[in-house]
Amino acid sequence: MKAILIHEPGKVEIVENEMPVAKEGEALLKILYGGICGSDLGTYRGTFAYAGYPRIPGHEFSAQIVEVGENDRGLKPGMIVTCNPYFNCNKCYACERGLVNCCESNETMGAQRDGAFSEYITMPVERIYDGKGLSPKQLALIEPFCISYHGVSRADIKAGDRVLVVGAGTIGVLAAVAARAKGGEVYIADIAEAKLNYAYETFGLAGKILNDDPETFMDKVKEITGEHHGFDVCIEAVGLPSTFQNCIDAAAYGARVVLIGVGKKNLDFNFTMLQKKELNVFGSRNARKNDFMELIDLVKSGAVDLEKIVMNPCSEDPRERSEYSMDEAAAAFEEFSQYGQNKLKVVIHFADPE
Repeated sequence: MKAILIHEPGKVEIVENEMPVAKEGEALLKILYGGICGSDLGTYRGTFAYAGYPRIPGHEFSAQIVEVGENDRGLKPGMIVTCNPYFNCNKCYACERGLVNCCESNETMGAQRDGAFSEYITMPVERIYDGKGLSPKQLALIEPFCISYHGVSRADIKAGDRVLVVGAGTIGVLAAVAARAKGGEVYIADIAEAKLNYAYETFGLAGKILNDDPETFMDKVKEITGEHHGFDVCIEAVGLPSTFQNCIDAAAYGARVVLIGVGKKNLDFNFTMLQKKELNVFGSRNARKNDFMELIDLVKSGAVDLEKIVMNPCSEDPRERSEYSMDEAAAAFEEFSQYGQNKLKVVIHFADPE
């Protein structure tokens, strides 16, 4: 079978691998769609904190069950599914407390272990979730929505909270969508004007901030929040020192700050601001089964059109194109890396269901 392999930063190839064989308690899956995550792009660029090489990328995907044994989850051959790609050890203190998303030995597909960007993979049945009739493309977008949703849930957003999401990439936009679904008055900030405008116009957000200058950024924050002197919730969805600083600066006294973005750089900042403002700062890593279950139901209800995350999927312009075939994987990574300011989610179409 074919697989997509990142040999080293900047080098993507289609390779031939042996067909996997499902063990007891596993299912054989045929991959249908896969989304290129920011972490996959970071692996391609050599900037992702958890990257190792060579690596088969991919942890956002949909699949069709080819083979599965008897199970208590109702899984059968032919079903269209998505999966939880975070493998935990079940032994560490976090796992003992049920915090499996932040397992001390976590291995995420496409990062610490090979991912799903192959024609076929095997998965433990307990990590496979029925897609409940969602399209293969929608199901491939559930995992990034879970990342955003889990982070937003950490902030305990209430109706009327003013929320600022810093970052208009996929995770940031989906965090904005999740915060809005929880009743927040949501604003979004980014340096990429095309993505910023698309997010604001497409997902019914309250406002936007073009984050091209720190002083202008804070002027806009003050203009929006007025006498409240900042946002009730700030969500960092980029992973840069400057964008985390944006969140600290834009947070109101007594606000909540959530860090979803992953980066490799340090931030030197006046940490006393955390004490002075009495900020509640939360990290957010991965997601849990309940996040997948809730979001599959939410998307099925029609409340969120997830496919709108994929901008211009049929465009022939490499600056805007967002959908590729498996054989075009090298171009998908190269063009996403080069023209990412004009793209939200880039997806790879591996196969159609049978």
